[in-house]
Amino acid sequence: MGERVRGRTRTRRAASAAVLLTVLTGCSGFLVPAGEGEPDPTPSARAPRPPAPSADVPAQGPDPSPTPTPTSTGDCPASGAVVTMGEILTVMMSRAAVLTLTNCGSKPYRVEGYPSVQALGEDGERLPVKVNPAGSQFGRDQGPEALTLKPGGTVKSMLAWVSTQEGGELVMADALELAAAPDAGARVQPLEGHDIRYMDELNITAWRAELPE
Repeated sequence: MGERVRGRTRTRRAASAAVLLTVLTGCSGFLVPAGEGEPDPTPSARAPRPPAPSADVPAQGPDPSPTPTPTSTGDCPASGAVVTMGEILTVMMSRAAVLTLTNCGSKPYRVEGYPSVQALGEDGERLPVKVNPAGSQFGRDQGPEALTLKPGGTVKSMLAWVSTQEGGELVMADALELAAAPDAGARVQPLEGHDIRYMDELNITAWRAELPE
């Protein structure tokens, strides 16, 4: 059964989606249930630059190792916090990416909770991809912690692509809308050229000064 989305037919049966994913990535699917082993994630060849290190400290100038910057309408949202997505990590045919929240304003920024993540279609429409506050084989969720970031300070979160036993339908997304919180200014991270466009569900860990283990 096919579903036409604004001029593009997107196959949503698990079997058809898996075949299409095989063509795009050269492997037979990547989504596996979270928690199946916890080896150290290794960077994907698609994204050569690692994310900037976490440091909840006063601003010390730009980091010498730039991280991928998503498309945005401004350098710093009115909220004073900006979220960027780092390189794609791979382990046991699963995918994940580190989200970094940076206090880009001139005042202290208080953060507590989880990032706001929304899958978007080719015309910017919101897609029914569930986002769970939970860990994965890339790291456990330690839960929310209230933190105050000085200007230039950062916190991290792990965003993981996971599948469920009840799943079977994959949704193809063209971008992710990322924000520090639901009421904070959002940026759009395009996903063109990545096999991570195919999604079942997403797991996200709470903002923390250090990445989960």
